[in-house]
Amino acid sequence: MEIQGYNVPEDLYYHDDNAWVKVESDGSVTVGMDDFYQKQAGDTTYIDLPFEGDSVSQGETCGKIQSSKWVGKLVSPISGEIIEVNSELENDCRLINKDPFNAGWIMKIKPTNLEEELKKLAHGAEALKKFIEDHLNKAKSSG
Repeated sequence: MEIQGYNVPEDLYYHDDNAWVKVESDGSVTVGMDDFYQKQAGDTTYIDLPFEGDSVSQGETCGKIQSSKWVGKLVSPISGEIIEVNSELENDCRLINKDPFNAGWIMKIKPTNLEEELKKLAHGAEALKKFIEDHLNKAKSSG
């Protein structure tokens, strides 16, 4: 689905800090940065990945992400244990820009409270329209 020029796949969940979550068939979740991030921030120039085995909490900073326009925090959208990080990003972090929903994924998490936490994320057409509008309003007011 496209909302105001942003690619927002409907099967994903979205966190306010521009991370997306995909629930995998094995119960784990894959996390990456959304299209809003990559269009607003410009080319990703560096990512400080979290470590496999680390525990993260929803909304907690677990790494850093830097682009041609700013340095920001990588925030975990779901609580759990990091079971894998995308080591390809160490060679080419621009994958986050080129293919944010596939090759540009950042980490996989074994969630500890998935059902409850998914309720706090944007999902579904109406929620996603509001999510993008809220982000655009925030960008205008801080810009």
